[in-house]
Amino acid sequence: MTRPPETVTLPARGWRIDLRKALAVSAISWAGFLLLVWLVTTGRSAGFDKPGLLFWRTGVGLAPKGPQWLLEAVRDVTSLGGVLLRNLIAIGAVVALLFLRLRREAVLLGFTVAGAWLVEGVIKGLVGRPRPEIVPHLTEAGGASFPSGHAFNSAVVYIAIALAFATLSARESVRLTVIGAAIVLSLVIAWSRVWLGVHFPTDVAAGWLGGAGWAFLAAALLQQPADAAADSQAAEKLDPTIH
Repeated sequence: MTRPPETVTLPARGWRIDLRKALAVSAISWAGFLLLVWLVTTGRSAGFDKPGLLFWRTGVGLAPKGPQWLLEAVRDVTSLGGVLLRNLIAIGAVVALLFLRLRREAVLLGFTVAGAWLVEGVIKGLVGRPRPEIVPHLTEAGGASFPSGHAFNSAVVYIAIALAFATLSARESVRLTVIGAAIVLSLVIAWSRVWLGVHFPTDVAAGWLGGAGWAFLAAALLQQPADAAADSQAAEKLDPTIH
């Protein structure tokens, strides 16, 4: 008895982000970001930056509160926002979207992540805030402090991935769960940078707000370029003579 050949049913798009809502969320996030820029550049953030760093420390040596396993767990969490793991996850998500033949979402995700790297680098160079020296650093960190690159890029990568894969479901509850999980994960990564003493609270708050703002802004503004790139790629596969 022969078995019938197995087939794979590719998922269909069940949803596309509302451009007005994406722009509204982005505008609110960037407004919060600009407020924090103003507080930092005018010297008004010290009142909660220093207490925020000291809150997690105890004793004469300002050691972190909690057992040793907690320190290792926080280091593991913060690594999810590091350059290597973050970019590997983003690349894996793009590849998965391409396998699912969701070219528009794959291109949009790629544009979003690449653009975020440039935006965050420019902002860091403009503000040029040094890293805190109030408490001992519990992990290696270099470069300028504001905004936190871990917080900014984690918000971008994980929220953008969530927005891309949320298109697979027509159920709002599923979409909100996926996007909400990405938001929580990126917030925990941002918090880990303060706990480890390598960023001020305003660094990570601004980084997360800027990253979330960019993820939603890119979802709104880069949809048409992503559509054009995906359509062009599909046309070339149908007719290799198209250039």
